[in-house]
Amino acid sequence: MTEPQHHDIVVIGAGICGAAITNELLERGKDVCIIDAASSPATACSSHAYAIAHPHIGKGAPRLLRLTRIAFLLAEARWQDVWQQHGIFQPTKKDKAFDHAEVTNHLRSLGLDQDMAIAMDAQEAVKVCGIKQSGVWLPRGAGLNLPEASKRLLQDHERLTCLWSTRVERLETHGNRWHLLNASGQMIATANKVVVACAMEAKALMGTIGIRLPLRPVRGQLSIFKIKEDSEGSPWIEKLPKVGISGDGYCLPAERLDDVSYQWIVGSSFDEGEDDLAPREASDDFNRDQARSLLNYPEGNLRSLTKAGEFVGVRCVAGDRLPIIGALTQRPGIFLATALGSRGILWSALAAKLIAAQLLEDDFALLARFGFAADLVAALAPARFFAGAAPSALGALASNSKPIFPAESKAK
Repeated sequence: MTEPQHHDIVVIGAGICGAAITNELLERGKDVCIIDAASSPATACSSHAYAIAHPHIGKGAPRLLRLTRIAFLLAEARWQDVWQQHGIFQPTKKDKAFDHAEVTNHLRSLGLDQDMAIAMDAQEAVKVCGIKQSGVWLPRGAGLNLPEASKRLLQDHERLTCLWSTRVERLETHGNRWHLLNASGQMIATANKVVVACAMEAKALMGTIGIRLPLRPVRGQLSIFKIKEDSEGSPWIEKLPKVGISGDGYCLPAERLDDVSYQWIVGSSFDEGEDDLAPREASDDFNRDQARSLLNYPEGNLRSLTKAGEFVGVRCVAGDRLPIIGALTQRPGIFLATALGSRGILWSALAAKLIAAQLLEDDFALLARFGFAADLVAALAPARFFAGAAPSALGALASNSKPIFPAESKAK
């Protein structure tokens, strides 16, 4: 029987997050082995080709606001070659009055200057974005094809070992080494350090070493609509956005097709606690309603939005809606990067820098330059979900770690 290979660093999960972490470590001159149950990168939620990215600009949750700004800058730098910068408009909430000065001051308080975020009334927005609503224009907002980006990050490299079609079902520690086992108890590999960068699978895997993570699946369906132009035109076509929109749901810019129709991608549903990947007509109907709301077009005929395709993915979220990124101090040598929710582009870029800094025991100088302070490290750390430091409490959930989920769709 062949002796399993030993690696200094193993990354479990080859989605956008695992790929970004692996690539960062390779760039730092480290040998890395990446393992995935699929036969190629980005086959689960990271098979999403229509993801968008922008800093969070809502009020409240100050750590989230600071974190998304930092993560956006890191994502923009990491994926500049495949960054589809089309800009994103975020309309004012329907029940909120728009105060130009107040919104501008809020944006500046978040460290977002004019080249990142601009408050606009409806007249300004229609000139710049073609959208007659007040709100915030994020000119650097972008889209990213996650499978394309993941595969570029995992191109052949002399320091990279890839184990495809290999599922890690169990972890065990023996001395200073971690053993990675399959469902039959056979050893796949051993490692000094293991980065767990899978989504919901992280919950069961961590359970094998006595750690309970408060993770929950959230199903999301994105709809691809086709809008035909007849001899009398179509009122929808006059309304279709030339930029991305992010509000209650989101959409990409509409694309004109060769047959003079338009393709418009709108999403997404937010089905808490569900992991069913089968398409649903009800989700398409939900997205049609969101499409009408995004354009503030209540009289729009929903039958004009003809279904042409869909993408269904399962997001993984934690109780406080922040990702779980960092060293698992209760189990030395284990690092977590999971619960990215609907901000996979941002959090994976941040995870690549933070995990590499912790794993390599850096001085965090680069992250500090972006404003990444100690309180933000703590806000993402796995330790926030665990009570006490006594050995008997390891793996126990803290009393304040009950999951809290939004009451309505908050897709981004």
